[in-house]
Amino acid sequence: MLADILQLLMFGIVFGSILALGAIGISVIFGILRFAHFAHGDLMTVGAYFALLFVAVLDWPVLLALPAAMALTAVAAVLIDRVLYRHFRRSSPVVLLISSFGMALVLRSLVQIVAGSENQVYVSGITLPLVIGELRIKPDHLTIVAGAVVLVAAFHLFLKKTTMGKAMRAMSDNPDLARISGIDTDRVVLWTWIIGGCLAAAAGVFLALDTRLNPQLGWNVLLPMFAAAIVGGIGRPYGAIAGGLVIGIATELSTLVFLPAYKPAVAFIFMLIVLVWRPTGIFKGSL
Repeated sequence: MLADILQLLMFGIVFGSILALGAIGISVIFGILRFAHFAHGDLMTVGAYFALLFVAVLDWPVLLALPAAMALTAVAAVLIDRVLYRHFRRSSPVVLLISSFGMALVLRSLVQIVAGSENQVYVSGITLPLVIGELRIKPDHLTIVAGAVVLVAAFHLFLKKTTMGKAMRAMSDNPDLARISGIDTDRVVLWTWIIGGCLAAAAGVFLALDTRLNPQLGWNVLLPMFAAAIVGGIGRPYGAIAGGLVIGIATELSTLVFLPAYKPAVAFIFMLIVLVWRPTGIFKGSL
């Protein structure tokens, strides 16, 4: 039993790391633009397929394809904002939410049309796991956790040390005051989408490494990502990290009691409990 718990705990940390990257993007977008971005999961899928393009066509290793996929997904996120979301910026958040849901359908359909609906992988073949006692660790899991740690650390330094990071925090606290103070809010919005797109692509690539690549990849984890963002405190990126780990570990450990098919329900129950017990999440506040 102890070996099973440790194995599931490791799986939970891996899944939680992926959720944390996606939830940070959701929290940053909500903190700056004040709407729930329902297309974030499908943006993850787009990033994962961008990486597949470099792996399959140029024969790049996944870790080399990752930065290129992040850059292309950031460009895609900015274009989506310029073409669609910018026109509804002053509308009700509900309008933006519905628009993002429509964009999610568009992105998923485009992926299916271009790449097909079958499962794909970055690297075929069998990779032997590392065995430590009774614990088995896939090399890809080490890559995922290490990559998530590096990206979270880079995001932390960006928020705390750069002028743009400080401007984003100021706009999250009070957009009107930030505008009056001379902060270029349009540039802040631009960087919000760049960061959201980059982190979404990384989460998508890591999720595809852990499972299989298909057009439903990001959509299937949208609920756990939102649960992670809400548990940590929506609009609070550091809370999203904690929320991602909590949801990831909880959903994996739940398989000791429930069937794996019920893992999304566990994430949903956690989200409901936090909304009732502490609506602000584990960490309340802003960026």
